[in-house]
Amino acid sequence: MPQYFGTDGIRGRAGDGKLSESSLEKLAQAIGAHFGAGATAVIGRDTRESGGWVKRALTRGLIAQGVNVTSVGFLPTPATASMVPHLRTDFGLMITASHNPYYDNGVKLFGHDGRKISDTAQDAIETLIETVMSHGLDAAERAGVEHTELEKAGVYIEALLAAFRSTGQSSLSDLKIVVDCANGAAFETFPTALRALGADPILIGIAPNGKNINADCGSTHPETLAKAVRDNDADIGVALDGDADRLIMVDSHGDVVDGDQLIARLATDWQAENRLHGDKVVSTVMSNLGLERYLEAKGLTLVRTAVGDRHVAAQMIALEANLGGEPSGHLLMTDYGATGDGSLAALMILAGLLASGQTSADYLRVFQPFPQILKNVRFSGMSPLLRESVQRAIRDADKRLGQSGRVLVRASGTEPLIRVMVEGEDTQLVSETVEELCALIEQAAQ
Repeated sequence: MPQYFGTDGIRGRAGDGKLSESSLEKLAQAIGAHFGAGATAVIGRDTRESGGWVKRALTRGLIAQGVNVTSVGFLPTPATASMVPHLRTDFGLMITASHNPYYDNGVKLFGHDGRKISDTAQDAIETLIETVMSHGLDAAERAGVEHTELEKAGVYIEALLAAFRSTGQSSLSDLKIVVDCANGAAFETFPTALRALGADPILIGIAPNGKNINADCGSTHPETLAKAVRDNDADIGVALDGDADRLIMVDSHGDVVDGDQLIARLATDWQAENRLHGDKVVSTVMSNLGLERYLEAKGLTLVRTAVGDRHVAAQMIALEANLGGEPSGHLLMTDYGATGDGSLAALMILAGLLASGQTSADYLRVFQPFPQILKNVRFSGMSPLLRESVQRAIRDADKRLGQSGRVLVRASGTEPLIRVMVEGEDTQLVSETVEELCALIEQAAQ
């Protein structure tokens, strides 16, 4: 079982355990040994205060293994990923804890094509980490060197503008847009792109101080954006997360629109334009059953994967699909980029909105979601999911819901939590089922 990598890279409390300075340096040595002396790497970071020393620790470890490192400074995760093929390096690292609070940090790792590394590569690096931790690694005969290229944000912004214009739209000047950048990595890039397209956005979350990333703002706190949209009588609102690979939107009524609705919107538009590959859309087990039923009614297939956008990306490659995502707001559009990109997804939705001539309240409400409740149960020690009584209760609950709903119970990939999700047509039955399962899991965890 992986000790370092979770659902989306490596993540934890900055300065503690696997995110201590010494552990990060050893992690980087393992990564460097995996790619080999003479390899080249890009490193980007979000705005949390620990990012500086984390970057220095990782750079020391990589250079010791003979890796040449190019630092690109503050950039969104998708921008850092895109720099790997752009600069023709062998791999890339993004220093971020995504939507987590400022006191956490982490590392996302990309291969030469800008995609997140495979399970096989992760396993190989995990094995090397064990070697480094127990025995150490010899340094490379020749140390690597570090370069800094901070002007690369412009390359990413130009790619965003080109993607928007490829839709046939050329200006956003007719839309009143509120944007929340979560005091994160896109605090400069996304507003710059919007202004280049003629928008005059109302901006929040663009004053990072190292501690305010995701703090009551961004995609995990869309109520801040919703209030700003209502207060300003705006046409639409856009919320990114700390590393800007997620997108949540708010319509003109001030109602929050999640990733499932955005997937449905793009799938509908792309099907009409005959550019949805294979009539397939890829999402995770967390996507609402209402999305699946909606796509089926349109002759499209929803293919589900394990949670995590890297699983979505891998399945998209296997199916040659060009649209996928998660309800949390990761949206992958492989015609434009190799990884989830909140800024890109926002521009694609804005282009579609302009073409539709509708209000965002009409345009973004594509299907009626099934009632869904998600609760977390914290545990210590052995996972309650290993108990037969819990597994039996899950099977019984799923049978009770039948074809009109479903149960999903899984362990978090980043925290000692059991996530319990139930959805179905009967709201009362959904609520009762969640409560019963959570109570049983809590009892089993004692």
